[in-house]
Amino acid sequence: MTRHVVTERASRGREHNAKDATLVLSPLSSSVSKGVITPKGRGSNAIFVPVVSSTNKPLMPCHPARARELVKKGKALRRFSKGLFYIKLTQRSAGATQPIAIGVDPGSKKEGYSVKSASHTYLNIQADAINHRLIVKKMKTRRMMRRARRTRHTPCRQPRFNRSVRKGWITPSIKAKWGWRLRMCKWLAKIFPVACFIVEDMGFKTTRKNGRSRAPLQDGKNWFYSEIRKFASLELKQGYETKILRDAGGLSKLKDKLANDFYAHAVDAWALANSYTNGFAPPDNTRLLIVRPLQSVRRRLHYLQPEPGGVRGNFGGTRRLNFKKGSLVKHIRFGTVTYVGGYYGKRLTLFSFSTVSVCITQSTL
Repeated sequence: MTRHVVTERASRGREHNAKDATLVLSPLSSSVSKGVITPKGRGSNAIFVPVVSSTNKPLMPCHPARARELVKKGKALRRFSKGLFYIKLTQRSAGATQPIAIGVDPGSKKEGYSVKSASHTYLNIQADAINHRLIVKKMKTRRMMRRARRTRHTPCRQPRFNRSVRKGWITPSIKAKWGWRLRMCKWLAKIFPVACFIVEDMGFKTTRKNGRSRAPLQDGKNWFYSEIRKFASLELKQGYETKILRDAGGLSKLKDKLANDFYAHAVDAWALANSYTNGFAPPDNTRLLIVRPLQSVRRRLHYLQPEPGGVRGNFGGTRRLNFKKGSLVKHIRFGTVTYVGGYYGKRLTLFSFSTVSVCITQSTL
């Protein structure tokens, strides 16, 4: 089984902010020929290239050979969306589309996504879930530093009332989880003509606080479902229904939930999408795209630890030396694609996708 890894950029900037968009690796293939992905096989694992019109309207994906032909004739432009290669037509603003469904299998540590029509499976994704414990730790650190500033009589905002009593308020850890899933769905909806999202409805536990019953997970789900319905239709399936659909197709699921394998999580997402498109079994495409979110500190007043003399240096914002945190850049010395994690003085900190950091100056970029 072929697996490729792509990491979501933390910045909101577009790919043309990088020095060369062709440096962004295509997750669908290990080799790139003239900016167009090279097919790595036909039949059960055929590759499809997403297509958008001249007005950025998603159209039906095409074969890599067709994409190369359109680019060569000047009828299409090469584009990348978070590392995923697609083409943009220059002479067509609309086109006929078929119903495409996206199955979503949420999880606590890993999540599955599958983009499928009645004829083909275009993309299978396994994404890492947001670590809610890390979010809780960051929130505690922020609260501790804010209270410490008040005791030191330094500039700080005034204390606010308990916002958790407000209607519609979602805890940061829950919103981070469901916000990540919403970004994934919006990303796929921009390059595929999605007709419906089929989501496995997760169970939740009710907690009691201050004499009131609360269900934080349910609040996050309701917000996620309401946002999805703004740009596509939504269908919900229970866990036992997903198992019935999976068994009906003669599919099995791995016991190792953390394995980077199609049959760990993406198989459930495929079964959900297949139930809407009334497709076929077994899956015609088991290629897997691994997606991991890049989490970086985007804004902070000052460093947590004071420097010699008891003064805490300013941490700064999201932009430094004309680069935004999370932007993709190429390291000239090592020849690898890295992303901007931060800065120190007049030097940028670049992180590789293997979490190895190196500091370089602006003159070497």
